[in-house]
Amino acid sequence: MKKVIRKLLWCLLLSVGALLSCVPAGAWQGAPQEGYEMFSQPAVMAFGTVASRKSVPCAACVSVGTADPLACISADELGDLTLLPGGMPFGVRFLTEGVTVVGFCDFEQNGKKVNPAASAGLKLRDVILKVGGEPISGASALTEKIEQCDGRELVLLCRRNGSEIEVRLTPVWCAAESRYKTGIWVRDSGAGIGTVTFIIPETGAFAGLGHGICDADSGELIAMRRGTVSDVTISSVVKGAVGAPGELKGYFNPGKSGALLGNSGCGVWGVFSDPPQAPTEALPVGLRNDVKEGSAEIFCTLDSNKIGRYRVELSNIDRTAKGSKCFSVKITDPALLAASGGIVQGMSGSPIIQDGKLVGAVTHVLINDPTSGYGIFLENMLVSMPVLVH
Repeated sequence: MKKVIRKLLWCLLLSVGALLSCVPAGAWQGAPQEGYEMFSQPAVMAFGTVASRKSVPCAACVSVGTADPLACISADELGDLTLLPGGMPFGVRFLTEGVTVVGFCDFEQNGKKVNPAASAGLKLRDVILKVGGEPISGASALTEKIEQCDGRELVLLCRRNGSEIEVRLTPVWCAAESRYKTGIWVRDSGAGIGTVTFIIPETGAFAGLGHGICDADSGELIAMRRGTVSDVTISSVVKGAVGAPGELKGYFNPGKSGALLGNSGCGVWGVFSDPPQAPTEALPVGLRNDVKEGSAEIFCTLDSNKIGRYRVELSNIDRTAKGSKCFSVKITDPALLAASGGIVQGMSGSPIIQDGKLVGAVTHVLINDPTSGYGIFLENMLVSMPVLVH
């Protein structure tokens, strides 16, 4: 069972890019430096979420911290909105809150292998928030604290499984490197690529993905300190197959095009400094009760770097759903099936249009059927991002 869940949480939250070697089909990636309290420049990955017929509950992947529908925004407010549909890829770079333990590295002291961090009780995925009462802003700040400790005990405030704990850690002198070490690898940043769902024409604010950026091992939302948004060029498409989800491959264009402001279980949001060209004029918002079984369209970008319109079928609508898996999506368009095999990592956030209204976004692909996946109600995205509406 654990193997199945771990495979599902390979559950690349449908987007192009890589989340630190743990990509949710938007993807995130980056490798820590061996034996050093530092995280290297993140690689790029694709956002997206992979599911299976026996799907993992939404909370296991992305529906953490979802707002209670209509708690902050009324249905009337949502129904009066008109939004520009997305479909274009976007890149994200972000710094996390604190630093996350992603590995352990033993080293020698007096001919014996030691690991002070493991001995002190630190565990994988612990988030180190403070050392000696001072906030840790990144890997370099932690490294400085360790190397300047002069062998004294350090008191770490960590977050583990949603609770804060205190860990007492005494770094050990490594004669071979002439510095104090703790024997951990940490991560403090990430990068990835996803698909824009909508843009608010009056402000340039946007939302995308339709699910949160999560830790691929724990499924928990990643707490971000700050982030930037960049334009992206899609270079190729890896077609999906049974048991092997496909992927949009791309790269960040130079410079930044906006700021990332939030990460929720129903998507990410931010603001463009220079909004990209939308594929159509602004469309009215369709609420959950407007979504019906039958034909619809999605907008997404493949290797032509032009936004395409593709036919899909919606079914199994759960009007009570509050997370990111609200209805089933089946790709029926021959052109999209020929190009990608169906839904691929990187398509998370692709807007869904039905009866002239923007009603939702693609969020997941099924491992055993790449032509099928799930979508989120646009209403769920909006209620998790009230600041955009107000």
